[in-house]
Amino acid sequence: MAQRLPTLLLLRCAMLMLAGLLTACAGLPPRTPEPPVHFIAASSQTELGRTAQKLDTTAHDGLSGLRPLIQANFALDARLELMRRAQSSLDVQTYQLGNDKTGRLILRELRDAARRGVRVRLLLDDFYTTGLDPLLQGLSVEKNVEVRLFNPFVNGRSRSTTRWIDFFANFSRLNHRMHNKLFVADGAIAIAGGRNLADEYFLRSDSANFIDFEVLMAGPVVAESAAIFDTYWNSEVVYPLGRVSASNEAPEQLAADFEQATSPRFAPPPDPLPDTDILGDPPLGTQLTGGNFEWMRARAEASADIPDKALGGNRATVTLAERSHAMFALATTQVQIVSPYFIPGDDGMARIRTARERNVQISVVTNSLADSDEPLVNINYNRYRIDLLKLGVELYEVSTEQLKRNRQIRDLLKKARGRLHAKLALIDREWVLLGSMNLDPRSARLNTEFGVSVRSHELTQALLYAYLLDNLEGVYRVVLKPDGKTVQWVGTGDETNEVLDDEPDSSMLTRLQLLLFSWFVPTDQL
Repeated sequence: MAQRLPTLLLLRCAMLMLAGLLTACAGLPPRTPEPPVHFIAASSQTELGRTAQKLDTTAHDGLSGLRPLIQANFALDARLELMRRAQSSLDVQTYQLGNDKTGRLILRELRDAARRGVRVRLLLDDFYTTGLDPLLQGLSVEKNVEVRLFNPFVNGRSRSTTRWIDFFANFSRLNHRMHNKLFVADGAIAIAGGRNLADEYFLRSDSANFIDFEVLMAGPVVAESAAIFDTYWNSEVVYPLGRVSASNEAPEQLAADFEQATSPRFAPPPDPLPDTDILGDPPLGTQLTGGNFEWMRARAEASADIPDKALGGNRATVTLAERSHAMFALATTQVQIVSPYFIPGDDGMARIRTARERNVQISVVTNSLADSDEPLVNINYNRYRIDLLKLGVELYEVSTEQLKRNRQIRDLLKKARGRLHAKLALIDREWVLLGSMNLDPRSARLNTEFGVSVRSHELTQALLYAYLLDNLEGVYRVVLKPDGKTVQWVGTGDETNEVLDDEPDSSMLTRLQLLLFSWFVPTDQL
């Protein structure tokens, strides 16, 4: 999920009037000089450190060990294993931590690790923390834990209404969010990709779940990633929880409330895993116990935006979006893009036009209007759809109804909707770009993002197989009608070849409402 300006933007003027009520309230507290804190490097003194050394079968070759985490249940299990086996440190950075069974389970595992003597650093963006402070305070009373917030809200933190007033009163600051996702255990093994730490990212929601992607990493790319975490942790845009959220409860009471809130009743463990994942790899715990690792080896590089990217930071610093654009420009044969939120903009259209003039094949997989959790983004993407098709770009839109025609996916989703959340780009079947960044103006200009570039034909082939990118199912292919002025949707993955002339699974009223709303929301805010 990307932080967006919701439909409430229509009420912005009214909210700005209310914002005057906050002008006498407290702003951000002054910064207190603090010595920087750095990651604890991988060591042979820890189990995970020794594991990382085993994966480095050719010492000092500069390559990293990689394992794709395609299935949500294996991705959650990998985190639980790393938290339970960590011996020195856990550094966790995320945009959203759910106040749900998954978020609470992760908080409890972090607490348990801290009680074993593991240093725990938890860095959260503050946009989705409404109602979460008591749990975070309960975790923070542990001796080895520190929680910090990126660009925090100060006034009315406990209620959504007062937060929105604060948001509009301090729009230029609070509109800038940290969208990064990173998980580092013992400085030795890391997880990077698109998943937030909430039910819907691990197929544990009853209403809607996301199709996502991450990768397990060991080797040089982990040290790079951990150093990026430190840049954020020590940034002036990041505040210790206690500086912006104080509690009147005694530490013992906070700890007791935390114990209750994260008990198995509210944080049940996930279901047992099958013996292997879609690529034939066993659960991480099985690998760690047996010592049998056959991870991919490839050259990988981690990079991220600077923390104060949209707040007057060093303008000479190259953004993650600019790095990605430079990689796209090197393509000679093919670019395959998977992005839940896709708005190319005028600059993006110019880059696509240049690539097509060089006969580079381009395909884009994104969400359909009905299955996007950010439909205003989809409406803005629609403005470019016909021009993209005229340039020869192949467009595909994910649909729950199409997804559920696949029995395996239907069993996983059950009654919930299925939505795309993976952020991937495959270039010439040789390079993979992954991480937290969407291909839209918000990711490019306003939010901070974290990404990894990997040069690996093996990883590319695994993703093509797992996501059926060469033979897509569960999507509609968008094509031009003969008039060249309108589009239609053609079903994939079955014999019916269903053809629709209107947006799949959405009503005319919904489309009209969203179109009207889009007139009031600048594209660069999406």
